[in-house]
Amino acid sequence: MLKNNSNIIVLLFSLFSGYIFAQDTLQETIRLRQDQLVSGESYEIDTIIDGQTYFKKTIKAVSGTIPEQLLDNDYAAQIDKKWLEELYSNTLFDTIYRDVTDLKYTAVYYPELPTDTLKARLKRLNAKTPFNVEYNPSLENVIKSFLKNRHQSFERLMGLSNYYFPMFEREFDNYDIPLEMKYLAIVESALKPRAKSRVGATGLWQFMFATGKQYGLDVSSYVDERSDPIKSTEAAAKYLAKLYELFGDWDLALAAYNSGPGNVSKAIRRSGGYQNYWNIRPHLPRETAGYVPAFLATMYIFEYAKEHGFVQHRPEFNYIDTDTIHVKQMITLDQVSEFTGVKIETLQFLNPSYKLDIIPFIKDENYTLRLPRHVVGAFVNNEDQMYAYAKAEFDKREKPLPQFFESDTKTRYRVKQGDYLGKIARKFGVRVSQIKQWNGLRSNNLKIGQRLTIYPRNGASIQKVNASSSSSSGNNSYKGKTYIVQKGDSLWSISQKFSGISVQNIKDWNGISGTNLKPGMTLKLSKS
Repeated sequence: MLKNNSNIIVLLFSLFSGYIFAQDTLQETIRLRQDQLVSGESYEIDTIIDGQTYFKKTIKAVSGTIPEQLLDNDYAAQIDKKWLEELYSNTLFDTIYRDVTDLKYTAVYYPELPTDTLKARLKRLNAKTPFNVEYNPSLENVIKSFLKNRHQSFERLMGLSNYYFPMFEREFDNYDIPLEMKYLAIVESALKPRAKSRVGATGLWQFMFATGKQYGLDVSSYVDERSDPIKSTEAAAKYLAKLYELFGDWDLALAAYNSGPGNVSKAIRRSGGYQNYWNIRPHLPRETAGYVPAFLATMYIFEYAKEHGFVQHRPEFNYIDTDTIHVKQMITLDQVSEFTGVKIETLQFLNPSYKLDIIPFIKDENYTLRLPRHVVGAFVNNEDQMYAYAKAEFDKREKPLPQFFESDTKTRYRVKQGDYLGKIARKFGVRVSQIKQWNGLRSNNLKIGQRLTIYPRNGASIQKVNASSSSSSGNNSYKGKTYIVQKGDSLWSISQKFSGISVQNIKDWNGISGTNLKPGMTLKLSKS
């Protein structure tokens, strides 16, 4: 019996040793003897074999929870902030819309680009694209006007294009659309996924409501898929393929994309039957007449950016640095920001189709959340807890969804040193675009002392909290429990330290509208 037990013990030891070895192999761990250890390194005992102790390097445990706070480089953070502000600036869109609508063909003095050089470059460009980019004086004047007057704007667009163009090219390749068609989104929307024209065309590809519906783009109270970069690009590819099937010419397909096939067919008739864009251009609507030249000029500038000294600013991340998650329950971008530490502006940029910053959950609909790739794992690993918290927060709200909050209470806000639109928007729980609309702002520029009209998401309660916090700041009327914010704390981590307290509770009790905390701040942990 003893012999059998000994055999079993030897077998178990062998299996256990093999298991450890397998784990070590996967983790690329090497066993070391005492005399092989390096001074200053951290080691732990791995195993003991025949009286010989073997060590391995200490492997730090990887937490399955989301980091409480990630410290950033201040300079890089300022660069990112300016880039994010640029993402939501409508200045470029307004400028391009105006230029295309009222395109001038007058001669432009620009000696840096001789006519002979331009002709040679257009000839090379014409040989590698199905678009008609042969030289003509009108196109030359448009190109030189853009180079002379819009150099800075094009550099910013080139930075944004590093994020959008890869997804455009993938969809166009699927539908056999010329890859140069990606430049159309610059003419249409200045690469603004939430761009909206004066007639209601929306998104990167400027779909009208009816056309968007026709090509499968859902528009509801929560979602506008015309602003979804991938879905709208697929719809644009289908529409362009159909237009090319009608006209057999990509220039005419472009014109029809802008003004509709009917206007192009009328222009063909009025021109006496010509089927070349430049011949029918005088008979097209004014905006469409400038549309194709603007597209061709944009194509030229992007293709010869290096020759003209353009500096392409890199975006915060590339498209391949992001990934999507199918949502299992209604959740807001604010909640996602709180959970993951990703800035709300970044989430809005990555998820532009959610009009109210709410991702709904509807049966048979596949709504997704796009996140920077480095936080996807942490989100998935903790999603049950996150969804439970989100549901509890929704249940506690006086009114269930932000769009139903009263907006008849307004406040006047005075711009302070260090303020910018994104920061103010987070403070009051509103959108940058809303602040601009309420105050007639055409850009993101603010002046210290400038007064802004704000309609807070829940105006009455925010004003009430602000009033109570300001009145109590100079006295000791509050007798409840408090907490001193430590370095690395977040609203989420603090709420987990105290039973029955949610992030929203802490916000309400302390008059906090964003998620930023400062070490040393004193927080109330009860209502009174």
